[in-house]
Amino acid sequence: MTEHTHRKMNPLDLPLDCLITIFSYLHDEDLITTSHVCKAWQEAAETPWLWRKMCLQRWGFCNIAGFLSGIDKQSWKSYYMRRALLELKMKTGASGSDYNCQSLRGHNGRISGAAYLAGTSVTSEFWKESSIVCSASKDGTVIAWNVQKAEQLWSSPVQRPLCDIVVDLQSNAVVTVDDRGMVKSWEGSTGQEMASYSTGAPRNTLYACNISDKPVITVGSSNGTLHTLTSPSLAKLSSHVAFDSLTGLDLILSSPDKKWIFTASKNTSVFSPKVFLSESLSSGPEGEGPVSTSLPSSATGCFAAAFVPSHPARVAVVHSGQLSRTKRLCVFDISMKMMKYEEAPFAQQVESFELELPQVSGVLLQARDGNTLVVAAGSQLRVYSLKGALLHSMEDHTQHISSLWVDSFRVVTASRDLSLRVLTWSQDNEKGLRLDSRYHLLGGSHSMSSGFTFVTCDDISIVGSVEGVNGKDVLKAYTFNS
Repeated sequence: MTEHTHRKMNPLDLPLDCLITIFSYLHDEDLITTSHVCKAWQEAAETPWLWRKMCLQRWGFCNIAGFLSGIDKQSWKSYYMRRALLELKMKTGASGSDYNCQSLRGHNGRISGAAYLAGTSVTSEFWKESSIVCSASKDGTVIAWNVQKAEQLWSSPVQRPLCDIVVDLQSNAVVTVDDRGMVKSWEGSTGQEMASYSTGAPRNTLYACNISDKPVITVGSSNGTLHTLTSPSLAKLSSHVAFDSLTGLDLILSSPDKKWIFTASKNTSVFSPKVFLSESLSSGPEGEGPVSTSLPSSATGCFAAAFVPSHPARVAVVHSGQLSRTKRLCVFDISMKMMKYEEAPFAQQVESFELELPQVSGVLLQARDGNTLVVAAGSQLRVYSLKGALLHSMEDHTQHISSLWVDSFRVVTASRDLSLRVLTWSQDNEKGLRLDSRYHLLGGSHSMSSGFTFVTCDDISIVGSVEGVNGKDVLKAYTFNS
């Protein structure tokens, strides 16, 4: 044999497509190391396909392909490195190096709610954008804040005490309701008042959603009426009595497929939650009521509810159990079904199990995915599978949990003990999905504050409301350095 036949292939001489195939089996740190070996390996390691593959493998729940597919080859690597660093900071949570904490002061009363008008999303260049949060207060004002800069963008004129706030992202509008049922919409960029509508009743709950691809505002009133309004013009589409006049409507949700509006009253154990066909709330023959159905009598009463994200219309409901003072979680699929000669809404129970919860009145419920439910009651946080298996349980807070945020990466709990607890999801080879407690964010002095009342998040910040003992609440903004 010739010398040429016996000569082994030098790895440095492998063609580009072979290197890319080999590098596809490497992790991010190894891929970065190989890029320093030689110019050919650097070219292969910088291939957009490799970094795109790692992005989609690590964050498959994010639809980022459409955003980055046509941009220069460094974008996928840059996105991966920045987001991986951001998640590391969100896991370690060291003040100063990982996140900045700032107080947003401006309200002279209790804060009744807050929502992101421009949340920073991982589907965008989140390191170049700012988060905007709008808050409503009992002092009668709406304030828009730049979260990263901790500055006030605009404030509405003083009016009657505000009780609830939602945002219409599609129309860039903010919607509030006051203590007498006056609903108002505000232009998100300027704070200019746009429209108003009166429900004629106190104690109203707002919910923003889409019906037939058009933004609407649904309002649940203390007299049990469900109002459906266009957004942001607040023109009335319909008003229907969902429950008895003595029962307030204070829980409204929209299904993932946008075909159903779930309504319930958390103040009674007499009535079952009711589900409306969305389209029938905005259109239909004159004189005919909306298409709706009540959940089976087994779900009488409702402490909390949440739609399961990965199903078209699957809702989990926490209600009174069969035994005194117990609570039960039932899961229902909502659909249209042929009944005799016409289609009608139908709620079918698919799961039901008792909850192991402390004897407290308030319950919080969120769904992470198609098989994971997060329940908070008192100071306890529990994770259940859809079939009722207890996956995880913890009690990090010393006082009751007042608010709960759940997404695919983390869980954030707000408590009256004046702290926010940040937990992240992980996959255990033996036990499956679990939560890891990472750190807690303090909200100030106990001598000046009575604890957190709620929390909301986007992908790089956390905003919580702290109740002041002097009657003046403050927003605490935690911004993670990306």
